[in-house]
Amino acid sequence: MYTVASFFAGVGGIDLGFEQTTHFKTVYANEFDSYAAQTFEANFTNVKVDQRDIHLVPTEEVPNTDVIIGGFPCQAFSIAGYRQGFDDEKGRGELFFELVRMLENKRPRVALFENVKNLVGHDNGNTFRVICEQLDLLGYKYTYQVLNAMYYGNLAQNRERIYIVAFRDEEDYKKFVWPSTIKRTNTVKDLIDFNTKVDDKYYYTEGKYKGDIYKLLVEATKDDDINDPAIYQWRRKYVRQNKSGVVPTLTANQGEGGHNVCIIKTKTGLRKMTPRECFNTQGYPEQYVLPKQSDSRLYKQAGNSVCVPVIKRIAEKIYDAIR
Repeated sequence: MYTVASFFAGVGGIDLGFEQTTHFKTVYANEFDSYAAQTFEANFTNVKVDQRDIHLVPTEEVPNTDVIIGGFPCQAFSIAGYRQGFDDEKGRGELFFELVRMLENKRPRVALFENVKNLVGHDNGNTFRVICEQLDLLGYKYTYQVLNAMYYGNLAQNRERIYIVAFRDEEDYKKFVWPSTIKRTNTVKDLIDFNTKVDDKYYYTEGKYKGDIYKLLVEATKDDDINDPAIYQWRRKYVRQNKSGVVPTLTANQGEGGHNVCIIKTKTGLRKMTPRECFNTQGYPEQYVLPKQSDSRLYKQAGNSVCVPVIKRIAEKIYDAIR
């Protein structure tokens, strides 16, 4: 069994993908958000999450592990954000260098990092060049790919993310191959319940929201077949239908209303996806525990997370390379 140290662990999506292979076990996790840490601990009962700011974590207090994983904060590089990168005023961009500090001191055999697709092109490629230079300086051999959950995770979500796999030993690096595309059999009906009534708070009704959003939703969806589900998005002033047959990329503000929120037409009315449906869309199993927290926090956790089946397939390839 290979050991894993997890940074920016969130609710444990990367950890879950690794553990689902049965070859890896998370023994340490660091996550600053107390609510995400609570969700993590509800599902990984053997790990007490270190909730300190990663800047304050001495490397000697982190166990030596075979693998280090981290989905370092992506808002600084995201198309949906301000794309400030390393100059992000909240300091999120430079958090990558904390992972570099851990790699330099712990020297794990493998590291996996995940981020938004836009990381590659951010600042005309300079941001990604700096990241690659840091890995070069540490002597790690690395490879990266942008993978879409539709084609690599059999999930009905259009979610492209960059994955960076770095190896300490060149022999391991030479043996690693990325997973290939697979046929998608998963549909939105596997993720979303279009038939059962859910809590009233998720539904759009006349007068519930400011402006004419309900009227526009009804008009935009009136001719659509309820047996052929489509996903809609409120785009500030109009309704956009997603005709690809998959859920658009989930974001952290899914539960806040307004721009980019996924809206579905069900047999019981027009509504938002529930937090559980958002976790389904990221590939979490039904038995994954969602603690009693506000919906807004759970939406944020799901939107900030990863597609678990994609992680599992990468982890399987890592295992094949190092076993």
